[in-house]
Amino acid sequence: MPRDPRIEARISDLLRRLTLEQKVAQMVQADIRYVTPEDVRVYRLGAILNGGGAFPGNNKHAGVSDWVALADRFYDASVDTSGGAPAVPVIWGTDAVHGHNNVFGATLFPHNIGLGAAHDPDLIERIGEVTASEVAATGIDWTFAPTVAVVRDDRWGRSYEGYSQDPQLVRAYAGRMIRGLQGTAGAPSFLDARHIVATAKHFIGDGGTDSGVDRGDNRASEQQLLDIHAQGYIAAIQSGVQTVMASYNSWQGIKMHGQHHLLTDVLKASMGFDGLVVSDWDGIDEVQSCSKDKCAQAVNAGIDLFMVPEQWRAFIQNTAAQVRAGDIPETRIDDAVTRILRVKLRAGLFEKGRPSSRPLANQSALVGAAEHRAVAREAVRKSLVLLKNEGGLLPLRRDMNVLVAGDGADDVGKQSGGWTLTWQGTGNSNADFPGATSIFEGIRATVAAVGGTAVLSADGSYRSPPDVAIVVFGENPYAEWHGDLRSLDYHSGARPGNGIDILRPAPEVSIFGAGAEPRTRVPAQAVSRPADAAAPDPDLALLLRLRQSGIPVVAVFLTGRPTWITPELNASTAFVVAWLPGSEGGGIADVLFRKSDGQVNVDFTGKLSYAWPRDARQTPLDRHDRKDSSLFPYGYGLSYCIRHCDAPSS
Repeated sequence: MPRDPRIEARISDLLRRLTLEQKVAQMVQADIRYVTPEDVRVYRLGAILNGGGAFPGNNKHAGVSDWVALADRFYDASVDTSGGAPAVPVIWGTDAVHGHNNVFGATLFPHNIGLGAAHDPDLIERIGEVTASEVAATGIDWTFAPTVAVVRDDRWGRSYEGYSQDPQLVRAYAGRMIRGLQGTAGAPSFLDARHIVATAKHFIGDGGTDSGVDRGDNRASEQQLLDIHAQGYIAAIQSGVQTVMASYNSWQGIKMHGQHHLLTDVLKASMGFDGLVVSDWDGIDEVQSCSKDKCAQAVNAGIDLFMVPEQWRAFIQNTAAQVRAGDIPETRIDDAVTRILRVKLRAGLFEKGRPSSRPLANQSALVGAAEHRAVAREAVRKSLVLLKNEGGLLPLRRDMNVLVAGDGADDVGKQSGGWTLTWQGTGNSNADFPGATSIFEGIRATVAAVGGTAVLSADGSYRSPPDVAIVVFGENPYAEWHGDLRSLDYHSGARPGNGIDILRPAPEVSIFGAGAEPRTRVPAQAVSRPADAAAPDPDLALLLRLRQSGIPVVAVFLTGRPTWITPELNASTAFVVAWLPGSEGGGIADVLFRKSDGQVNVDFTGKLSYAWPRDARQTPLDRHDRKDSSLFPYGYGLSYCIRHCDAPSS
């Protein structure tokens, strides 16, 4: 984006007034668990963050006012000039990756894989706007989002953070999310009081590592990096994104945090990015010959702001010493600080004043606001993908007696996945999500309104046979490398790292859509199974028991990636992929049930943005592969209105 001469002049003036140590300190981002406002005042740190599971006062239930009060203290310390240093406001970053997900009571959107299934760029921009306003309400300036990875191997533990396996969909979404978060570049809305700084991450190739290993090696050619993995960054830069986060992964054996060619020659020079490049959490520690507190190679490669959450004091001391020793040119330090100051000045941090003085600050009603939850509920509806609907079971009547089963039925934490209050999304209960709606609660409210009943029974037991059973099951929460898998077999994949792979035949599956001809039967395949899988998986056993009792079964699958679930497909009458829908579980009932007059309420419009594997070892899958043999191809998704609907859906 065009540079403002007035901003550039202010940068030059500030650079002249900063000592070497103060410049290096501007290049540091420390976690709030390991830094105090007094540290910021003394050392003149440039940035702070709250990593996953970090809260003001270490209180997971901290209120909006607690976040703002802490933001004020850090801000006040950064602009305190009593020691003679110039005032440079600190910038606070947070992982608001599916809403303001670190904050108690916030609106939680479906994770990116679900948003990809919606195929709706306009929705993505509105989600960005909502997220920005909730982040701004807590006094925070910056989010480490969106992830624009193009996922090539679904065993990767961050697959759900990718919108799609298709670079073009990722590109279409990236620019719109940036615009929603930051406002429109060149317009009055850009980084105004209702918007925050965005981050395109993780540069580059994180979704294409060998075997889907997180932080692994991407062996693509440079042309493949451009054609596949760079498309989201192109759109992000065109939309004025101000920060890019470097990736943990390697490219052809060299860690990205130390890749001068890609960070400087390609991203900054060829692609024209003039904002700041931020490292990932202790990302320099994996660079060859580096450690958490010292990495001349990463500085020289083009990292500008270093996320050294705990070892920040040693990093400042060591980096200044490396400059004096000639290992790092001071011109490189000046370039890094120039970029950091440019982002701060463009974001108006020098003029916006204390976080508590800003227009949206402390507006606690914005966090989890009804209108925000309505956007999230819309996103849930649009993200759902119908894979099977035997005999046109769906949509259901609202006056039915419904059994709601499965361990995901009444668990907001499970339906929200990782990066939810805690880093891994674990250790939470429904009480940690005020204002949220579990999938069961949404179903119960829907049927109760017209005289139906919904009974919750996690194990599927019942006193009298229900008209239908809705079974909600799937992956337990995880984040990044904790979620890496050895195979795509759901039965072992729900518990990453379990067992030894052996082979067994896969049963056939037939898929029927309402009003559609039966899909060709899927032939048996050899698939990967864990050695200890002699007994049926508990989820499969539940589905089979209900179906064998003559009860129609609707499976609602919670997952962060496509997995091999052919036995569950066979055991279900209808099968819905709900991904990780977030806090608004009521959106699922909106689609599963008819209107009270019996007509379609909301149709299924979600279509796969990832191909679905035919067997557990079928990876990677590419929609452009002419030999595609996926069980369900990219773009697949049934609809109530395949041929005809009695009334248009709403």
